[in-house]
Amino acid sequence: MFRRVVRASKFRHVFGQALKNDQCYDDIRVSRVTWDSSFCAVNPKFVAIIIEASGGGAFLVLPLNKSGRIDKAYPTVCGHTGPVLDIDWCPHNDQVIASGSEDCTVMVWQIPENGLVTGLSEPVVVLEGHSKRVGIITWHPTARNVLLSAVTHCLSVYIFVLINK
Repeated sequence: MFRRVVRASKFRHVFGQALKNDQCYDDIRVSRVTWDSSFCAVNPKFVAIIIEASGGGAFLVLPLNKSGRIDKAYPTVCGHTGPVLDIDWCPHNDQVIASGSEDCTVMVWQIPENGLVTGLSEPVVVLEGHSKRVGIITWHPTARNVLLSAVTHCLSVYIFVLINK
């Protein structure tokens, strides 16, 4: 005798509601470079989004309290000569973000307390050593100033001292 069984699911009766346009980010040109990345990173103060940029790689850093339509002239973090592939916020400092790029470098950036008012093109630290594009960036969750970067076949761990200005 055949008996039909409904698979139990915790999410069967969960429904969502879309936010209004003024509560979303709009008109952002997200990067088209394909990599195993989420193209964004969030911390308690900011959201960073990898965007299309001519002449190199760039990403936006937006305060979480700013939403709505993002102006095309909004300041960006740009310093890489190739497209940015991954970004990650430091878990110990909400103003520090690292970016990995197709130009084989990792850059660590210090974002001002109130966010960007002008473009940022000078990183705090430039980490070089990869011979292929840097696709994965992640900070150690408990140890300060430990950053991991990886390419398709190589892994590097950087330990550095970040001095606040």
